[in-house]
Amino acid sequence: MTIFNIKEKSEMLNQNEISQTAVEWPQALAGKTIGVGLCGSFCTMRKVLHELAVLSELPGVEIWPVLSENVQKLDSKFGPAAEWRAALDGMGAVVRKPITTIPEAEPIGPLAPLDVMMLAPCTGNTLARLALGITDGPVSMAAKAHLRNEKPLLIALASNDALGLNAKNLGLLLNAKNVYFVPLGQDDPIKKPNSLIFDEKLLLPALAAALQGRQLQPLLREY
Repeated sequence: MTIFNIKEKSEMLNQNEISQTAVEWPQALAGKTIGVGLCGSFCTMRKVLHELAVLSELPGVEIWPVLSENVQKLDSKFGPAAEWRAALDGMGAVVRKPITTIPEAEPIGPLAPLDVMMLAPCTGNTLARLALGITDGPVSMAAKAHLRNEKPLLIALASNDALGLNAKNLGLLLNAKNVYFVPLGQDDPIKKPNSLIFDEKLLLPALAAALQGRQLQPLLREY
């Protein structure tokens, strides 16, 4: 990925979206240490990994991946678990060895190494755990530990149940301190009326906005 590719990606956003980031997102994210909790929304995994590859090309960036148990172990029709690890390995030394256990994730709290963390993709299962304060895996532990430092957490939600039983958890987190969302929309309102998926084009601009303490708007988009 070249600087031209990064600039080209910025230009894909409309001018209203770009103006809301206050500064161009590559400049805002350069030199930052960024945690990434990857959860088992496998249909969006390649989209997230593509954005992480763009992020890894920014000067001075360091990426701390945290893998849920399902991402570590499950093969699906969208790809084997080994593919996700290989993609992270292929991004080079800027990507640290993945955190895969609760004991490995807990020091994120006292050490406070991250400038910002994102859950991408974030499943409905992880959304519910975060909203209810349940810490029973490496991703939920990392998110809890990061939030204790009053630093921004960005959620890239991809859930078939976001407007169903999980809607109350979405509402709780929309009003939670230091929690932000990647703009999202209904990917199939006819066949899956409760489903919401984040807009991957806005993942990095939303991350830059969260780092500045702002929610990228508008939050609801036509998918």
